[in-house]
Amino acid sequence: MPQPVIYLDNLRKTYLVPERDAGLLAAARSLVKRRQREIKAVDGVSFAVEAGEVVGFLGPNGAGKTTTLKMLAGLLHPTAGLGRVLDYEPWQRKRDFLKAITLVMGQRNQLNWDIPASDSFELNRVIYRVPLDQYRQTLGELTELLELGPLVSKPVRNLSLGERMKCEIAAALLHRPRVLFLDEPTIGLDVTAQRRIREFIREYNRRHNATILLTSHYMADVEALCQRVVVIHHGRILFDGPLADLVKRFSPHKTIAIDLEHQPEAPNYAAFGEVVSQSNGRVLLRVPKLHTARVASRLLAELPVSDLTIEDPPIEEVIEQVFAQEVAS
Repeated sequence: MPQPVIYLDNLRKTYLVPERDAGLLAAARSLVKRRQREIKAVDGVSFAVEAGEVVGFLGPNGAGKTTTLKMLAGLLHPTAGLGRVLDYEPWQRKRDFLKAITLVMGQRNQLNWDIPASDSFELNRVIYRVPLDQYRQTLGELTELLELGPLVSKPVRNLSLGERMKCEIAAALLHRPRVLFLDEPTIGLDVTAQRRIREFIREYNRRHNATILLTSHYMADVEALCQRVVVIHHGRILFDGPLADLVKRFSPHKTIAIDLEHQPEAPNYAAFGEVVSQSNGRVLLRVPKLHTARVASRLLAELPVSDLTIEDPPIEEVIEQVFAQEVAS
């Protein structure tokens, strides 16, 4: 049986943060006796990712997502636990391991702002010792998939955020990594640029059977790319499984959207379910899943409905339910 590409067993990362009260006396006292507080950034995380999987790694700010990715990429040493990527211990930072992975952080730059992106690409080629023929072929593929065109010849400081992000991703993939750690790769981009990046990630995964661990606050990224999600909060895993199961487990409701031919007199939409919104002849209702079919039949029979759709709730609402249940427990 093949080993998982990414494997974590009770991985932990703890920081000791100095604390002191405000004021000159407290500052002087801290010189003699320093008070520290322990922060568990990652608190016993365990999961595995198989070759070719695209897994969404979700959680609020401060949940431990980026810390986990940094440990898996070899940037941080864990406090305890086991972590393996491609059967390497990441924090040993062996050359063959570094040539097989990449870490893309949407809020960090690797390109030099004062020179064209193509010069930074060439620098990466030398660092990773990519053969020239392979480099040219890969750069051609990336240029086509990301529509880089003339962008690579411009100084990076003259590129828009979306253009720069496409170049950043290209630079991170020139050595054809087998494992991608993507930390908010579409953050700050407009809708069109986000969609283009998602399409590229999907195509790269298909062409190279790459294993991808993705964090994002844009649920469209997760829904478009990931069949499985891992949800983390306060450094601990709350859920690990198919995205569809997450919706089924944490959201007992569905959304019914109706478009009306005309506005009825004195409508009582609340009689059918919880009214989410109502405008311009369109009404959104939240109803229990078990009653969805019955409510839909009543709506069609009792109101002048021109169109009706039944959908699962937005994934953002589902994630909120996961965190709410964790807090309640």
